[in-house]
Amino acid sequence: MHREKKIIIAGIGPGAKSYITPAALEKIQTAKFLVGGRRALAEFSTPNQETCAITKDLDAVINFISEKILIDEVVVMASGDPGYYSILDLLRKKFEPSKIEVIPSISAMQLAFAKLALSWHSATLLSFHGRKPSDEDLKFSPEKILGLLTDNEFNSATISEILLQNGWDENSKIAICEKLSYPDEKIICTNLGAAAKMEPVKNCILIVGKW
Repeated sequence: MHREKKIIIAGIGPGAKSYITPAALEKIQTAKFLVGGRRALAEFSTPNQETCAITKDLDAVINFISEKILIDEVVVMASGDPGYYSILDLLRKKFEPSKIEVIPSISAMQLAFAKLALSWHSATLLSFHGRKPSDEDLKFSPEKILGLLTDNEFNSATISEILLQNGWDENSKIAICEKLSYPDEKIICTNLGAAAKMEPVKNCILIVGKW
């Protein structure tokens, strides 16, 4: 019986290779066609694989997948967990969801909460990565815990200022989690008032609130 070729979106975790699941690694290693960021391709691809780097030219990525899926499975590497702010949303718009198989993984957000020995089932998870959450989502409430993705513009300092403007007290706790899972991982636990004046940390995870 003919088996329909699938687009496999494999989560590769927060960074360090030790955090990738065996299921994802097996698909990546046996892929004929492999898609991913340049750093992921440099780490995981082999000379016998045909690869396509994910860049700002997303049309080129879609065209590569559309062409190669007619021949064999295409494995797309997604940093963190594919279900959390990844290329999955784009691929669902371009291909039938029935043609997509997702292998979940550990996101940097999950790891940040784990590093603080903090459960995250009641946290408000938001992203400042290329976007800005609404003031309503950011508004202070006594029991609120925020988990925030950041970028270069919206970093630890600028986001701290935004939260202060949205009713958070300067003594509210904040954990600045940088380079999680890597040897130079760094976690700074301080308060919003201090974080707003510190040297900005970019592309990190911020955990804010009562913890």
